[in-house]
Formats: sequence, structure tokens, C-alpha cells
Amino acid sequence: MIDFRSDTFTKPSHGMLQAMYNAEVGDDVFGEDPSVNKLEAMMADYFGMEAALYCPSGTMSNQIAIHVHTRPGDEVICGQLAHVYLYEGGGIAATSGAQVYPIPGNRGMITADQVVAAIQPDDIHRANTSLVCLENTSNRGGGCCYDWQDILSIRNVCTQHNLALHLDGARLFNALVATGQDPKAYGQVFDSISVCLNKGMGCPMGSVLMGSNDYIKAARRVRKRLGGGMRQAGYMAATGIYAMENNIGRLTEDHLHAKKIAGILAEKSFIGEIYPVETNILIFEVKGHMNPQLFAEYLKMEGILVSPISSSHVRMVLHLDITPEMTERTCKVIEALK
Repeated sequence: MIDFRSDTFTKPSHGMLQAMYNAEVGDDVFGEDPSVNKLEAMMADYFGMEAALYCPSGTMSNQIAIHVHTRPGDEVICGQLAHVYLYEGGGIAATSGAQVYPIPGNRGMITADQVVAAIQPDDIHRANTSLVCLENTSNRGGGCCYDWQDILSIRNVCTQHNLALHLDGARLFNALVATGQDPKAYGQVFDSISVCLNKGMGCPMGSVLMGSNDYIKAARRVRKRLGGGMRQAGYMAATGIYAMENNIGRLTEDHLHAKKIAGILAEKSFIGEIYPVETNILIFEVKGHMNPQLFAEYLKMEGILVSPISSSHVRMVLHLDITPEMTERTCKVIEALK
């Protein structure tokens, strides 16, 4: 099967499996796993931050980040389509006792003016606004990337109002490759950054949370409390090291494949709006005599898996297990659809 449902469906390559086999390990809860320590140091250095914490999943790293930044009764500002709001099991309320102010942004991206308007006044009747969360790239926005000046404007608002700024950078490597932005600049602007390794980077699991030394010390305690303290985690951390050394530059190929499929879709009468393709995610409208479910079922019969994400839209995600030949095959199947 050619699987476009998510970039989480990748399998470790031979080189990655060999890195796991050769990994030097210890007990990470005691801080004695050399492979975990190496990955954390590598990620912190790459993004210009003081320290990092290896976590099992992006949801855990995001929820740890939010928990450290907030207190029960606080309010978190984020986009209406944000992963931390829609897809993390109500974790902000359940884990941190905070509530969300969701902003209807542009494909999941919000602006500094919207953040200013969402900040609660200093009033005992209101929740205390303490944190702003951005997502780059935006999953439900079709993999779109923030303009750097927009990020700086939001940072300035946060500084003026004494708010922390967290980045859900689940697919941040895709954004960096697409825009040419400096990863170390992100470390200077955000108070914390969460980056997934189990998406376009091809790892079987893992996410890394970064911040200051004091922040990560507090985050490590929260990770333990949530059951995220791992023992010989170096076997998994080795996949992250391998991905950092081998899989960043190749993300461009996924972006090119997404654009190629989008070009074929644009020629079909039953395809409506196609979100601008900036990285590896395609979201498009299916209309007329076709609908998302029928479209997905037809492709499945041809050995291609996609995700209907609403009554009108389909999502396809490119990744390192989708070869140029698979992309070509998918384009021909779509071309044949009437």
C-alpha cells in the first residue's frame, strides 16, 4: 500500500535500525543513558537553547511544556485549529487545570493583533492569561509556515504582557527546510519548543522539548509524574540522532512530491479548494459527484491510502517512505478518475 494517511506511518530504514542496534544505553531516569544525553545536547545546540528533554510523544512534550508555563486557572491562547487544543485529549484542562482561548486564525496561524485582543484584563473575574502557543507548520492548515516577522511580532506582544511563548514544532524541520529560516533564531524567540522526530524525520517514536536549564529541570519532574520516565531509552534516541544526521535535507523531496500531486488534483473537476502547498501536507476539497469518502475508497482499491478529514476535505501527507515511483503511480491513478 502507498500510505498517505500521515508521516507517522514510516518504518525505520536499514541505517536507522543499525543505529538502534549499536546504541550505547543506560538508565535515562538516572540521567545515565549516553544516547539520550547526546540527542538532547544535539537538539538543544541545533536550536540554540540551553537544555532539552527526550519524551515519548509530541503530545507529552507539548503538555509538559504547557504545564510548566501555567498554573491552574490560567488561560492559554492558541489557534482554533491547534493540535494542543484539538488533538491532545483535553490535556490542557486535565493535566494543567488551564483553559483555552482559541483564535480563528488563517489556516491555523494567528497574528499579534489577535493575541493582543485575546489577552484577559487584570480582573479577578477573568482567567489569567499566561501562555501563547503557536504551531509551525500548521497541521490542519495544510502544512503552512509562519512568516518570521509575524513570529517576531507575537514575541514582542508576549514580552510586553509578560506571557510565555511555546512552539509546537511537530513538523518544524519541514518549516525550516521550506523557508530557510535559522533554527537558532527560534531558540532566541521562544521560551520552549517541542519538536517531533516520529513524523517527517522517520523515527518510530520520540519528541524533544527544549528550553532553559531551569525550565527543563522542572519539565523533567513533570515527565516523571506523567509516566514518561524511560529507562534504556537510548535505543530509541539513537533513531533521533540518525535522523538529525541524515534525514533533514531530504525533506525537500517530500515537499516536491506534495506539489506534484497538487498539480494533478488541480486539473480535476471534482476538486475544489486546494490549500497552498508549502511543505509535505496536502489538504483539498472534494465536491460534485465525488465526496471524500468515495475518493478515499477508490484510491484504496488502487492500493493508495488517504484520510478524509471532514465531509468536504481530504488530507494526504508525504514522507520518506513515499518514493518518486509511488508519487508517479498516485498521480496516474488520480489522472484516471472521472
